[in-house]
Amino acid sequence: MPFELICEIEPPTKPDLKHVRHQIGTMSKIAHSFLIPDNHIGRATVSSVAVAHEVEAMGGRGIACLNSRDRNLLGFRRDLLTAAAYGVDQFLFVYGDKPTVGSRTSELTVRSMIEEARAFSPDLRLGAAAGLRALPAWKRTADFLFAQVSFSVEAQLRWRESHPVDLPVYAGVMVLASERHARTLAASIPDIDLPEDLIDRVATDRMAGVEAACEQVLALRDSGAFAGVHLVPVSRYRDVESRLAAALG
Repeated sequence: MPFELICEIEPPTKPDLKHVRHQIGTMSKIAHSFLIPDNHIGRATVSSVAVAHEVEAMGGRGIACLNSRDRNLLGFRRDLLTAAAYGVDQFLFVYGDKPTVGSRTSELTVRSMIEEARAFSPDLRLGAAAGLRALPAWKRTADFLFAQVSFSVEAQLRWRESHPVDLPVYAGVMVLASERHARTLAASIPDIDLPEDLIDRVATDRMAGVEAACEQVLALRDSGAFAGVHLVPVSRYRDVESRLAAALG
């Protein structure tokens, strides 16, 4: 099995897909597929199902992320019907970040979304997110897992060794775009364990976050412990593509 690179797209917050198309066109040289977030960091965005359809139309493979935070059962069934009409058959189900406006519907959970989607169609490929901690038995019923973003290859390998599963697991890798980005991330996800020396390097060198992420991708590939990585390049996707294209070729 080839080592897969799943690149996350920055979803549009306005009704314009030009930037999305540019990301797809740029990263298609290195990406096996694309993940489209759902109402990214609590802000309204264009439907992840619609953007996944755009990925497919451009010749790529799209994974639509759907969170349990923003939808009730009826809304989720609508999303599944829309996806079927568009030919989108891969999903990542997540709990969802804290919303910036309003509150959670609380009707659905990731577990119930998997069960509902299985009942809707046995042909769908369904994924779940996994923190770098104990893995609940029900998550092993997914078709693949996205492990939480980490900035430590050693921590990712320890978790993988402690949680053997017979399904593809993709390690989370994120580019730190700036010191502000790093501080915000550390404050919002307390257990992400962001190295202070990396934050210092990013503060003085705008390419430090890109280089660290690319090195991490290659180290994870060489370890053989994961089926691939879920790469979050944020706004630095051009820089990431230029560095990984030769290394992964």
